[in-house]
Amino acid sequence: MPRRPPVLPDDLARGPFTVRAAEEGGLSRSDLRRLGLRSPTPGVRAATAAPAPDDLVARCRDLAPALPDGAVFCHATALALHGADLPFGVPARGLHVQVGPERSWPRRRGIVPHQRSSAEVPTVVLPNGLRVMPPELAWVQLAAAVPPRELVVAADALLRRRAAISSTTALAETVTHLPPGTRGIRLLRDALDRVRPGTDSCMETRLRWEIVDAGLPCPLVNDLVRSPDGYVVAMPDLAYREQRVAVEYDGDVHRTDKATWRRDITRRQELESLGWRVITCTADDVLRHPERAVGWVRRALAAR
Repeated sequence: MPRRPPVLPDDLARGPFTVRAAEEGGLSRSDLRRLGLRSPTPGVRAATAAPAPDDLVARCRDLAPALPDGAVFCHATALALHGADLPFGVPARGLHVQVGPERSWPRRRGIVPHQRSSAEVPTVVLPNGLRVMPPELAWVQLAAAVPPRELVVAADALLRRRAAISSTTALAETVTHLPPGTRGIRLLRDALDRVRPGTDSCMETRLRWEIVDAGLPCPLVNDLVRSPDGYVVAMPDLAYREQRVAVEYDGDVHRTDKATWRRDITRRQELESLGWRVITCTADDVLRHPERAVGWVRRALAAR
């Protein structure tokens, strides 16, 4: 009489699970082989499809069952799981995982291991069930990995105008409570002085950095410009209100999306009708020739 094929319980079919959990549920290793399951990492099986390389949540869920107790996703992985834009200089691949002082590093392919000195660390459990480091502590870890400009870029990404993940107060309190001698603490303190809440993109932050780094005053971020009758005319990326100079960063969407392109033209005409000088910068002006953008801003301010 033929053997009845094994059946995977519903709770195991919904996501990755350990071989031990399957055995405790009554399935043998032979049963698991007969089911033809995927093995994302040693000791873990999954009935779900393999995740796409850019599906960070699914990649972390594949790995999570194999992590030791108390392990959390940290560093750039935690920031991305919180929904933050990542700065330049962070490797695209490799999941950052932190374990406690008495735990050995998880030596598995695709893991960037970290070990903390304290037994306890604040943990956030996301709606998808993943345990991650709070965004403020994950940002602190970047101080040893990215240059100063990108540290500010990462902080601004947590303080977006829409759907902010953190606050300047939370970032400052986190840095204040760091132990003396923490690696990168001076960089973190300097970064806090240059962070501005309410940005919309990383490139806006990089443009602001280049302007301020050249010795010019720090512009306002997304400050509303109104007509004399109180009508909102525009909200420039960067603005010098007294001199009536607006600095805009235009990404590719401003060129390829017709509706965005039309709005840009209308906004520019409205600003210029009120006596504003509008400077538009692209990625080349920020990343390859920042001196060009700085020169435009410097001359515009001097002329007014």
